[in-house]
Amino acid sequence: MAIELYTWSTPNGRKASIALEEMGLDYNVHPINIGQGDQFAPEFLKISPNNRIPALVDPAGPDGKPIALFESGAILIYLSEKTGLFMPEDARARYTALQWLMWQMGGFGPMLGQAHHFRRFAKEQVPYAIERYTNETRRLYGVLDKRLTEAEYLAGGDYSIADMATYPWAARHEWHGIALEDFPAVNRWFDAVGSRPAVEKGMAVPG
Repeated sequence: MAIELYTWSTPNGRKASIALEEMGLDYNVHPINIGQGDQFAPEFLKISPNNRIPALVDPAGPDGKPIALFESGAILIYLSEKTGLFMPEDARARYTALQWLMWQMGGFGPMLGQAHHFRRFAKEQVPYAIERYTNETRRLYGVLDKRLTEAEYLAGGDYSIADMATYPWAARHEWHGIALEDFPAVNRWFDAVGSRPAVEKGMAVPG
């Protein structure tokens, strides 16, 4: 039975579609147009009470019954555990992958999102906010670059759900005023991840 994915063309939404493509899972796409307020529809709120995408329903949950999930990080962990893919088996490496996933969820996502908002979408240009979030974004890229100088991928030697979570945000580097050439290790990683066929397909969802 196919997984039902509720998503839109945002970095967080693309995390889930990339994972589903990478793991070879069958899924149906339900576009949730956040510009038109689809995320507030009562039927969507039953699945995602925080009115955010992505969300999914797996008719074959852990106990054989349907399970509904929201929050992109939780979805990535769930899909990885469901398939046994893209999470290191070694305990130490597993926690390394999880810490970088949490880093993305808590910093390299929220802070970049604020940079997007104040640089591109705010009705009023607020110099303090633009400077604050652009500087923090650059700092986070520096953290990412240092890590990727030490390791090929975020979890270490193997591509994992931590990379799937981080790539869609880096794909909007121009939105937050970042030149990838300033971060050579990130640039190398970005090209490697972006060339994966499943990533290309996942980034095109919902189309």
